[in-house]
Amino acid sequence: MLKSKTFVKKTRSGGVMKIVREHYLRDDIWCGSEVCTGCKQESTVLQKDACIESNLCSYPHYLIPDTNVVLHQIDVLEDPVIRNVIILQTVLQEVRHRSAPIYKRVKDMIHEKEKHFYTFTNEHHRETFIEREPGETANDRNDRAIRVSAKWYSQHLKPFEADTEGLKVVLLTNDLRNKQTAEESGLLVYKCEEYIKSLIANPELVDRLALSNDEKNEITSSKLLYPEHLPLSRIQAGIKSGSFLQGTFRASRDNYLEATVFVQGEGEDGTEVLLQGLQNLNRAVHQDVVAVQLLPRNQWVAPSSVVLQDEGAAKDDNVDEEEEENTESATESVRKPTGKVVGIIKRNWRPFCGMLNVSQIKESTRHLFTPADRRIPRIRIETRQAATLAGQRIMVAIDGWPKDSRYPNGHFVRSLGSAGEKETEEEVLLLEHDVPHQAFSQAVLSFLPKMPWAITPEEMAKRMDLRHLTVCSVDPPGCTDIDDALHCRELENGNLEVGVHIADVSHFIRPGNALDKEAANRGTTVYLCGKRIDMVPELLSSNLCSLRSNVERLAFSCIWEMNHKAEILSTKFTKSIINSKASLTYAEAQMRIDDTSMNDEITTSLRGLNKLAKILKRQRIEKGALTLSSLEVRFHMDSETHDPIELQTKELMETNSMVEEFMLLANISVAQKIYDEFSECALLRKHPAPPPSNYDILLKAAKSKNVEIHTDSAKALADSLDGARVKDFPYFNTLLRILATRCMMQAVYFCSGMDSDFHHYGLASPIYTHFTSPIRRYADIIVHRLLAVAIGADSTYADLMDKHKQSALCNNLNYRHKMAQYAQRSSVAFHTQLFFKSRGILNEEGFVLFVRKNAIIVLIPKFGLEGTVFFDSKDKTAPNIVFDEEGPTLTVEQHTFHIFDKVKVTISLDASNIQHQKIRMALTEPVVTRYDNVRIDMVRTNQLSKEKQSITLKN
Repeated sequence: MLKSKTFVKKTRSGGVMKIVREHYLRDDIWCGSEVCTGCKQESTVLQKDACIESNLCSYPHYLIPDTNVVLHQIDVLEDPVIRNVIILQTVLQEVRHRSAPIYKRVKDMIHEKEKHFYTFTNEHHRETFIEREPGETANDRNDRAIRVSAKWYSQHLKPFEADTEGLKVVLLTNDLRNKQTAEESGLLVYKCEEYIKSLIANPELVDRLALSNDEKNEITSSKLLYPEHLPLSRIQAGIKSGSFLQGTFRASRDNYLEATVFVQGEGEDGTEVLLQGLQNLNRAVHQDVVAVQLLPRNQWVAPSSVVLQDEGAAKDDNVDEEEEENTESATESVRKPTGKVVGIIKRNWRPFCGMLNVSQIKESTRHLFTPADRRIPRIRIETRQAATLAGQRIMVAIDGWPKDSRYPNGHFVRSLGSAGEKETEEEVLLLEHDVPHQAFSQAVLSFLPKMPWAITPEEMAKRMDLRHLTVCSVDPPGCTDIDDALHCRELENGNLEVGVHIADVSHFIRPGNALDKEAANRGTTVYLCGKRIDMVPELLSSNLCSLRSNVERLAFSCIWEMNHKAEILSTKFTKSIINSKASLTYAEAQMRIDDTSMNDEITTSLRGLNKLAKILKRQRIEKGALTLSSLEVRFHMDSETHDPIELQTKELMETNSMVEEFMLLANISVAQKIYDEFSECALLRKHPAPPPSNYDILLKAAKSKNVEIHTDSAKALADSLDGARVKDFPYFNTLLRILATRCMMQAVYFCSGMDSDFHHYGLASPIYTHFTSPIRRYADIIVHRLLAVAIGADSTYADLMDKHKQSALCNNLNYRHKMAQYAQRSSVAFHTQLFFKSRGILNEEGFVLFVRKNAIIVLIPKFGLEGTVFFDSKDKTAPNIVFDEEGPTLTVEQHTFHIFDKVKVTISLDASNIQHQKIRMALTEPVVTRYDNVRIDMVRTNQLSKEKQSITLKN
């Protein structure tokens, strides 16, 4: 049966286009129930015995939720208890339109066999499709479509009631009008809340209910604490007229009464509007898209230097008294554009990890939840499981934030485990940094090669056979995802042939399939301490793609002919087959190079590579490439408990630099090739030059030791750093390079057709990309595909040549890389805490890295550890702390602290707050007696292996 819809559409040129859409209706669409004998079904989803213990529905039943139930009660629907649910096409389409994350969660439930969720295509069924009536809103039409489908199911399954102990269909809706209309037409219908509360065997499900609008109002006070949010129409008009600005709300980690709104400007950086005070923050949550109104200039203020955490008892619904704490003179520094939030354009709420603050009121079911992320406000939830949840890490979702509530309202989602346990904390840091870490789905795994796998004769014929070459890999110890291997041999003409061979991951991951989409979404492998979250399944990452020794592997090779001055005479790219002769660690390769008694082919190849690498590095540095520094630490783990038993900074060897030089050279060679072939859609990587203001702290630090640093160009900076020496202070140059690293911008992926600035500042290279790590970076897979098309080794596809899609992909990759870096740092910080937990109090030497208004930031080189020691006066009669911004210096009592001063501290673990455990430092030299200087605000440790290369290989 055919229906058609006709409507007119205005074109860009101002004309009118008539559009006719055909809509096919069928009468052979299955109901999906195993009780039904009427539908000729090949398979069924909905069970015959659809029983669940309920004091409302004592009979077997299927559930049909409406759109709002799916959107707002997704946490309940995901519970294993809820099964045999019919998801109507009408509902699925609306959910897809309104929330992509929830749509994905629904699709995942539909694919989960144990859930028995069935999609019924009611919009194409002859008996359930309905036309929209004149004057009927789209929402009302969809509600009616849901009721019609529920009615059809009830009638369709009625003949089988006798065989199924009275099987029925239950419609769930929170819309009172929809419920009333459904009841009038004889449907069995309940509000979602009343149905969930009827499940007497599963009372814990009640905690997972999101609050309805009625309930949100019940648990707030009558006093209005915040200004009303403006409606979207007023906001849009205000943005258009310029009276409001649109931007992303960024809450402060250090001060819960302060935030900034990043407004995208015409320039690359945009502008920031400062917000201070709860009323001006007006219920915005970190990462929300908001509308702000600038305050008059005479009300502009400076960012606060006060650290203020919302950790006191719940001063239930009182804003005013807390505003007092943030009154601070802004005369000392430049005032910033200051504003207030007038409305929310888009909420970016997600389930948050944290811990429950159990209410002191006996029998109370209302409690405050404190998120692990200090930028998120505390959330009020209702739960009857408080005693069980105390001391556990849990997840909570925000339901709403009424204007008369001090805190947002939310609901319990799930428990993650006991706080402090390694598995629980690992799960928290992965969730908080949005790292996809679920097991690979069957749909993804179905695209893996079938084992046993071997290279086919057809594949052999297409590739260059390099199995005879003395190829070897050099990696950190324990590395199983070996991306790259190298060779070097002398040619008959006296020149050298050097090859970089990279795992041919793009051979196994074909464009557009489920495996490719999953890898694109993950973007990168995430390396935690003692754990790896793979971007691709292990069969590829540690086996078929890994260039292990003594096995045949597919590779993508970049081969140069060079003279002995490391000058490139020719470059060749080819798909190849290799057989690595050795998988070495950096230390093993170094030992071979240094041992004069060893002269086998592998060692000779390594020596040739090392000699050329030294020349390449010297050439790069002469061009202005930066050699920066960041302390990296390595944990030695206990083989049984997997707890850290030793923490030490990593020493780099010549072989580290050797591998790095050839990876850089391959990346630059490939970047030039793909840009020459595809000037509009090459995926490249750039590193912007820092704005001059970024260097202020570096210049001040150098000046304090009478050293001059030039920052006009990367070359000037590199030369200045090379010459920066202070007598009797050998560590000064390293400290200066650590500080210079902090001045740098983040390197980013971009599409060549969407940008004109390609320059890589840190490498002093006019063009750069990532080609050498396709097992752990999705960007490299795209680059492999581009290069394969460029040399005629593979065919292209539409998305590869679409610069807008490439640009969107780059945005995701940049986000995933940034979050992976943060997750890695959090993992190092957690393992550092575990290390100090069993060490008691340690005495260590450190250096002052930064000087603040009321604090010094101390670096402990031995552990790569960095923390902020605050000076809080214990004695009200004590003299003020004197801070000189020009120095910068900080005078406490009779002692003045400068950048790079040597200090001695004791280090211990402060576990008084189980959620926010801290490394605590106490200053022992110099002695400052009248101040409490043992509070540490932030600990930073730098991760081993692939993270340090922020200016080199990673960029």
